[in-house]
Amino acid sequence: MSELLAPALSGAAAGLGVAMPMGAMSVLLLQEAVRERRAAVAAAAGVAAVDLGYAALATALGPWVATHVTPAEAWIRLAASAILLTIATRGLLPTRPAPPPTNAAPDANAAPGAGAGAGRTFARYVGLTAVNPTTALYFAALTTAQGAALRAGAAGAAFVTGVALASLLWQQALVALGALAGSRISPAARTWTFRLGYGLVAAYAVKIAFPLP
Repeated sequence: MSELLAPALSGAAAGLGVAMPMGAMSVLLLQEAVRERRAAVAAAAGVAAVDLGYAALATALGPWVATHVTPAEAWIRLAASAILLTIATRGLLPTRPAPPPTNAAPDANAAPGAGAGAGRTFARYVGLTAVNPTTALYFAALTTAQGAALRAGAAGAAFVTGVALASLLWQQALVALGALAGSRISPAARTWTFRLGYGLVAAYAVKIAFPLP
């Protein structure tokens, strides 16, 4: 077990390294948690799932990932920027008044946010995270630098497990922070935090489309 500790810790450090910087996905995750914690938990799992997938792919095919993603990075950046700008625009536009309640009785056995809602949220955040080429290149660079040490099955699995657990724990910590803030701030303050958050998403979209030197 001791020989697996080093790659597991290395994976945990790599997972935190890609998850901790406060980018657009972190802002969106905090916004999701302010609205509804159950959906945000699913969103956090989606982000961590992409980190897991890219880490596993890079561990097995690091040099191949770097070679094939780098030439298309500019186009992927533009696509990611367009998606993020769309999200920010929709978030900043005034919302329509809620429709009047209907007389239909709710399903007593259905949990709020469960089922298709949580599944759609998970899938949406998987897609939003997957279009960022930086994550793929990040893990490709790390695993290529460590060479054959991670290509042994057990060591590679320990590395990927460390990445997934560290990323998931960090994303869920953001969810807890957002849910706590959402329960304690006034409606007016919440409105301004949403505007600020979506403004940051828009700024980040411009940044990844036209990366500064």
